[in-house]
Amino acid sequence: MSGVMKRMGMIFRAKANKALDRAEDPRETLDYSYQKQLELLQKVRRGVADVATSRKRLELQLNGLQSQSSKLEDQGRKALALGREDLAREALSRRAALQQQVSDLEVQHQTLQGEEEKLTLAAQRLQAKVDAFRTKKETIKATYTAAQAQTRIAESFSGISEEMSDVGVAIQRAEDKTAQLQARAGAIDELLASGALDDQSGLAKDDIQAELDRLSGGTDVELELQRMKAELAGGPSQQAIEGGQGQSTGQQGHQVQDQSRPRFDKQ
Repeated sequence: MSGVMKRMGMIFRAKANKALDRAEDPRETLDYSYQKQLELLQKVRRGVADVATSRKRLELQLNGLQSQSSKLEDQGRKALALGREDLAREALSRRAALQQQVSDLEVQHQTLQGEEEKLTLAAQRLQAKVDAFRTKKETIKATYTAAQAQTRIAESFSGISEEMSDVGVAIQRAEDKTAQLQARAGAIDELLASGALDDQSGLAKDDIQAELDRLSGGTDVELELQRMKAELAGGPSQQAIEGGQGQSTGQQGHQVQDQSRPRFDKQ
């Protein structure tokens, strides 16, 4: 059972991979990758802006603390000038505490400034990579589109494309049906000519009738030729020729009739 399940899983993964490969468009994949790179670049830029904002806040705090430290120093000096050494000592103590805060903030400020510089450099490098990828992406897309067009044209000329193959199959079926009809018509003509089939329309003729018609047509041509010769020579017309032929025919018939009658010789 485990072997069957493994085979089924392999078949499913193979078919799914084939379907995905058929559905995948490299141009869409490149556009998606470019979009993801733009999103990453935007995140880096937002990170730079956040670090710069934090650095600016620290600078404002440092400026405030330094202002307070200078103010406490002035107050201690005035108190000491007035003979209030206790107030001067308090002012200096507070000023020392502020100086410690200033030192801590300066360290944080330097750290943020370093991070900001790193992020800025990373954003610049990523921007350069995104620009290079965009150029390469457009080049690959143009090349892929041209290759796809060339492949479709070649398939159309060779007849292996789906559209042209359907047209080729339709043409082949039409040619086969035409050849079949021509063969059937020729076979029927042969059967009618041989007398194996009867022509219900009465238009078809057998071989003997066709020969008789040919001889009759030849006789008419000979008569017409004799008439034209007689007209050119100034001889008897066609009626005379036909009449002469009829007379000769009658004489021959008369002779045959006379020969058929019994003859009685005079004694």
